[in-house]
Amino acid sequence: MAETLNVNLGKRSYPIHFGSDLGNEVRAEIARLAAAGRRAAVVTDRNVLAAGALQMMADDTPVLAVEAGEGTKSLDGLGRVLDFLAAQKLDRGGALFAVGGGVIGDLGGFAAAAWLRGIDFYQVPTTLLAMVDSSVGGKTGINIAAGKNLVGAFHQPRGVFVSTDLLATLPTREFAAGMAEVIKYGLLGDAELLTRLERAPLTVTSTDLLAVIRRCCALKARIVESDELEMSRDGGRALLNLGHTFGHAIEQVAGYGKYLHGEAVGIGLCAAARLSQKLRCIAMTEVARTDAVLAAHGLPVRLMEPLPLADLVAAMSRDKKVRAGLPRFVVLRKIGEAATRAGVPLELAESAFREVGAAGQTLL
Repeated sequence: MAETLNVNLGKRSYPIHFGSDLGNEVRAEIARLAAAGRRAAVVTDRNVLAAGALQMMADDTPVLAVEAGEGTKSLDGLGRVLDFLAAQKLDRGGALFAVGGGVIGDLGGFAAAAWLRGIDFYQVPTTLLAMVDSSVGGKTGINIAAGKNLVGAFHQPRGVFVSTDLLATLPTREFAAGMAEVIKYGLLGDAELLTRLERAPLTVTSTDLLAVIRRCCALKARIVESDELEMSRDGGRALLNLGHTFGHAIEQVAGYGKYLHGEAVGIGLCAAARLSQKLRCIAMTEVARTDAVLAAHGLPVRLMEPLPLADLVAAMSRDKKVRAGLPRFVVLRKIGEAATRAGVPLELAESAFREVGAAGQTLL
């Protein structure tokens, strides 16, 4: 029996379904669409296809399987999905099911937002990171050379199906990458969750895995409900970007694919904790706690190899959260509480980057 959590956004509201195996629920939704004369299609990646995750879909649903990895979240990747939707003659009553991790959800969601100026789509996340974070909230998009997620749209799904049995074949490194987002939620809004993660690492066999995933989704849903389009000047949805200003810069400068998104975010969380300490918001004991819980879950806390500080700072300057030419950072007030901060002296952010392995000087 699936549990359901509603994301309440007026006409754009939708349910998140949770269970160990939601194949029946997904097939029932496709059948419901078909009964109304609406066609469905699937976008996924080749790793998900090879792992057998599409067994939960209706047999006659057309499928596009793209290359796995961040490189697919591109203009070329978007074109492939749009060409697929055109070949399937999906009309405005059609629906696209994005079955995969964050890359597929972002790419598929953006394609759905663009096709015929917007068709329905459903998220069927197959990674921990997608289950707890990227499948919820309606942010969709692709990367371009200038930066990560700079092209996209807010397009809420019609439903999300979180089926934890899909994690059974997830590589250990991918599960660890998802834990960066789980830890992020503990740091920014749920101190009890962080304490639970400190007691014992969460694993794919943990008895409370589903409960932890639901807890993360509930926290994100409440934040999204209060600030759907990230317009708040006082925290709001921007809080969900804790660690991401640093992390996105790392991904871009290292080259998409060198780090999994969650790995870059994990290092970004370490940098954000150090920035918070330099701003006298938290003590070094909280920085040490952040490092320790990330390391306990198999995540890097420093860069694998030095990256040029000047390039990282330049990448931060192109981040979506820049306002009036200055980056906004999400910092910790304490474990379990975060805030946005504008006007942060750049030298403090540079120092935080150096402490996680950046090298050299800036060009400023």
